[in-house]
Amino acid sequence: MTVSVLLDTSYLITLIDLNRPHHDTAAKFYRLMLEEQIPMYFSVIAAAEFSIKQPITDLPLRNFHCIPFNLAHSTESARLWNALGSRDKGDSRVVVRDDVKLLGQAAHESIPLILTEDASTLFKYCDRLRLAGVCSVRPIKLADGYDPSALRSDGQRELTLNDD
Repeated sequence: MTVSVLLDTSYLITLIDLNRPHHDTAAKFYRLMLEEQIPMYFSVIAAAEFSIKQPITDLPLRNFHCIPFNLAHSTESARLWNALGSRDKGDSRVVVRDDVKLLGQAAHESIPLILTEDASTLFKYCDRLRLAGVCSVRPIKLADGYDPSALRSDGQRELTLNDD
């Protein structure tokens, strides 16, 4: 599987906003993806969410492959939604539905990774679907810090040995 990444709305906001806690991590991943020529995908769903608070032209759009939401994506998203069964109490149906749409796009387009700052819904539901064997998309959470090996398609992380 070729490594490519779908960029979640929360990742994009964090990349642009210097004051967000994980901005440096988002920027390091962005630079790595540029240097390694890892395709970065940008969904029109994320574009709609991002545009609510700031102009989409604030993003480095020339470096992203924009993907529309189409019938095949909607079918895959519905399959994932039905596989979830239900959302956790307190999670907004609208938010979870948009997150599942992003996951449906990534799954249909064979994009193996999604970068996010959203641990409360997107990361949680993506991991739940992946661990259940329903979806192979692997989420990368900015709160886990910068680790270049996180972008490996096999998910293998580098080992750090302690010399103590």
